Amino acid sequence: MKTKLVKSITSYLLFACALVSLVAAMALGTSTTAQSAPDAQVCGGVGTLRGSYVWTWDGYAPIGENLVPKAIMEGIRFNGDGTTRNTFGTVNIGGTIIFDTTGGVGTYTVAADCTGTLSKTNGPSFNMYVGPGAQQLWITQIAGGPGGLGVGTATRLP
Repeated sequence: MKTKLVKSITSYLLFACALVSLVAAMALGTSTTAQSAPDAQVCGGVGTLRGSYVWTWDGYAPIGENLVPKAIMEGIRFNGDGTTRNTFGTVNIGGTIIFDTTGGVGTYTVAADCTGTLSKTNGPSFNMYVGPGAQQLWITQIAGGPGGLGVGTATRLP
């Protein structure tokens, strides 16, 4: 009977030690994680974007009743005042160079939550998200232009 009692007490003590160790490890891990969480990014309007970016995107354009691949590469200059200008650009639809977008102009907005819009004059419109430090933009076509759909990324040039 005494041996059975000793085994039970030992088992309970081992379980209690394991439980205390688990709680301590969780408490230490939680406080470290909570301290390293980044703050939410805040943008400051159209002045958030100023400078030159290389913008690449791809998607599909409707040709007749079919969707064919499209690929675009542009140099885009954000002027910091809500206007843009293309420094170079090429649109390729279905493997054929369709037009040169050099010199094209547009407008853009940037909200405090870093979302925004970009509209090319006589062309497509886009929704965008401005990444940390305005070093990168993520963009998706929402209307206009050759139609279809597309997504892309613009990366700030030094």
